[in-house]
Amino acid sequence: MPKKLWFLLLTVFIDMLGVGILIPVIPQLLGEPGSMYYLLDPSQAQFGLVLLGILMAMYPVAVFFMAPVLGAMSDKYGRKPVLVISILGTAISYFIFAYAILTRNIFLLFASRLVDGITGGNISVAQAAIADSASHEHRAKAFGSVGAAFGLGFIIGPFLGGVLSTPSILPFFNASTPFIFSGILSLFNAFSIYYFFKESIKEKDKERKIDIFSAVKNVIKTKRFKKEIRILFLCSFLLNAGMAFFYSFFNVFLTNKFSFSSAEIGNFFAYVGVWIIFTQVVVVPYVAKRYKEIQVIGISYLLYSLGILMYLLPNSVWLLLFVVPFASVPNGLQMANFSSFLTKETEEKVRGEVMGVSSSVASLGQAIPPLLAGLIAAATASFVPIVIGAVVVMMAGFVFIYKIKNAKISA
Repeated sequence: MPKKLWFLLLTVFIDMLGVGILIPVIPQLLGEPGSMYYLLDPSQAQFGLVLLGILMAMYPVAVFFMAPVLGAMSDKYGRKPVLVISILGTAISYFIFAYAILTRNIFLLFASRLVDGITGGNISVAQAAIADSASHEHRAKAFGSVGAAFGLGFIIGPFLGGVLSTPSILPFFNASTPFIFSGILSLFNAFSIYYFFKESIKEKDKERKIDIFSAVKNVIKTKRFKKEIRILFLCSFLLNAGMAFFYSFFNVFLTNKFSFSSAEIGNFFAYVGVWIIFTQVVVVPYVAKRYKEIQVIGISYLLYSLGILMYLLPNSVWLLLFVVPFASVPNGLQMANFSSFLTKETEEKVRGEVMGVSSSVASLGQAIPPLLAGLIAAATASFVPIVIGAVVVMMAGFVFIYKIKNAKISA
């Protein structure tokens, strides 16, 4: 594996570590009235669920608008400077979020997520740089390594988030500590890219125009991309919408049904991460030798949707842990194969733009469900958004398979 790939994988790992650290904490701020970190009056519990949905939507809404801009900028100016700037923005947002918790300033919570989203194109730019650096035949394996970095971040991140927010471990630990730690990690990430990463793009598109409204225009005018890319964008939208419904209130569901603490939620998601990394290290290479990406993606969507529904069945923690592989393995398979297939269908000179548009479409899918899920959970129960999420992911699978058959896509 080229040396530059290791720095990009480190970028993905640290980015996902920071995201994973937040998982046990954010629901406690607005979604769990019994938490010591709840920022509202307990009598405002229903309103808190709505606010939680809006808070979780802020980041993907901002990414929707800015990811294509950052992707186009990386085509024009290079991957390296855009990566550094976007990761620094993530660091700043974490520090703002920590300060907002300490001062109980809900407005700053929302401002923080907005800042992170505006500069949040680092994953799509990193994926474009990985595609630049990996040979055509080894691209699926490279994106499998990206999935492994995702999984490793989810193993360590939630566990650290649970530990760093538990004052019984150390007296100065509180809900802001994980965010401060994530900010420091992001600073380290930015400096490592600045000092050690060598620019991956071979030919910069210096004539590329940067349009702040390109996200909306790209969604409206996706006909300028070939049919294969449009199908992948549609499936990405449905997949991410389904996952957003699922994850928006899954933590709240775990707390309501199993009385999980923040540390236990962190441990649970660390266990999920173990299965994700197992999938990327063991299952993805095994499958890649035997099947093309196009044969794997659709069935992975369908199996993932069934795995999500299975989370509703257990009445004990041990059975809940038994369900995890049935959701995590197909999710890991679709993750690696989708990214690989998308980059194979894209020319290098527009790869940053396409990955940015893909990130924008995914973010659009992630932005809408939390808003609806907050209202739905407040009006019904915390498990209802999970059911909706499974159905939407299943739709992605059927759309992908149907469109492949009719468009006669070949890998």
